[in-house]
Amino acid sequence: MNKQAYDTGYTSDPQLVHLLHNNLHSELETNITNINRFFEHCSDLQTYRFKTGHDDHVVIMYFDGLADKELMDTQLIRPLKGIHTPAHHLEALEELTSAPYIRTSTYIQTIDALTSGKPVMFMDNLSEGRAFQLVQFEKRAIEEPQAESVVRGPREGFTEVLSVNLSLLRRRLRTPALKIVSVDVGVYSKVTVTIAYIEGIVKPGIVELIQKRLQSEVLDGVVESGMIEELIEDTNYSPFPQLQTTERPDVAVASMLEGRVVVLTENTPIALIAPTTMVSLMQSPEDYYQRFMTGTFIRWLRYLFFFIALLAPSSYVAILTFHQEMLPTTLLLRIAQSREEIPFPALLEALIMEVTFEALREAGIRLPKQVGSAVSIVGALVIGQAAIQAGLVSAPMVMVVAITGISSFMLPQYSASFALRILRFPIMILSGMFGLFGMMLCLLAIITHLCGLQSFGVPYMAPLGPLRLQELKDVLIRAPFNKMKKRPSYYSNSNRKRRSN
Repeated sequence: MNKQAYDTGYTSDPQLVHLLHNNLHSELETNITNINRFFEHCSDLQTYRFKTGHDDHVVIMYFDGLADKELMDTQLIRPLKGIHTPAHHLEALEELTSAPYIRTSTYIQTIDALTSGKPVMFMDNLSEGRAFQLVQFEKRAIEEPQAESVVRGPREGFTEVLSVNLSLLRRRLRTPALKIVSVDVGVYSKVTVTIAYIEGIVKPGIVELIQKRLQSEVLDGVVESGMIEELIEDTNYSPFPQLQTTERPDVAVASMLEGRVVVLTENTPIALIAPTTMVSLMQSPEDYYQRFMTGTFIRWLRYLFFFIALLAPSSYVAILTFHQEMLPTTLLLRIAQSREEIPFPALLEALIMEVTFEALREAGIRLPKQVGSAVSIVGALVIGQAAIQAGLVSAPMVMVVAITGISSFMLPQYSASFALRILRFPIMILSGMFGLFGMMLCLLAIITHLCGLQSFGVPYMAPLGPLRLQELKDVLIRAPFNKMKKRPSYYSNSNRKRRSN
């Protein structure tokens, strides 16, 4: 097998390798035969033959389900059947059809056009093809994002169609400064990945860095933006996401106005935003749609429950195992009474409950909606009164795990909550082994890791580390908009003023 042909994703036949970059033949049948050789055993490739009014032979090749057959008929086939001049006088084609097209002169260009859904027309005595922009395939309507719902705010979300997603951005940013750079990724999938940014605001070098990382790795195919995320992030060996994800065009636009870059991948509604900081993962779009005092209150509530989600089970295990003196006597006696019949130590009890909770959560997500209620009922029995009565877990532990679970749902970024779910276990184990000392040791290791982490050259803990006091007005509080006159310096250092006055 020819390695070059295999790597390009076009053919595994060594005899066809050299044909790929050859020019199209002037004989119509030779072109059709050669193209059919590339698409052998592809029953969805259609070939439509007809004659023009001048008796010239014309062939249109297209993939069933990708090309718009109705438009092909009205804008291409019927007008051509009606002409009585030589068809190779293609200057007349512009007068016949309003459908935009591109010329293909080589086999590889023709194959690319066909696989992207464009019907390609061939004529006798013409060594080029015409690929028409008559593409139509089934697509989902614009709907409200399921994972980022808000009470107040736009109801539009990205879809799987890249052109629709770009139009949603263009509709909100009516400026030529909005730039779109495209890169094809995947040897076989050839998925278009676009990088959207505002020229003059974005930090120099970030767009080029993303392009370089996209082009440096070779993948067979890209089916979701998560693969692109792993391809371009700074390090794969961190539980914390180094790119923010969103399904909301308003969040993408707000990020670009700060100087960040939005990466959109074809066939997925999830956009990536870079660079990303820990602070940005804790912010919700609704923080900016509510009054600033409401936004600040909710933000602080989120910070509080972030630590509860990370440390609540560990603190319970550490205090109950090593530091009972920290609890009021009455509370300690009640907890001891509830644990009288529990055969497991607090650490094992916590691990059983957390693993069970994670299993129920995963089952609830993966199962069809019709049986989702059954999982809820079983979950309520497992993490509830039945488990307590069976003597497997104590009532206080059920409360701790339930509060932890609810707290983790408060994080606006789903990918960030994954980091908490993973880190909760080592903290819990160290707390069970060494008490609060072990918990603090693990916490220090996490903070050290976060302080050393970067996202496209931006410190992950910015603006808390290194400390930038002026930029804390959008971190600890959500200041009124008339007080936030400058963009964060770690995102944009060339054009920091948000407005002219």
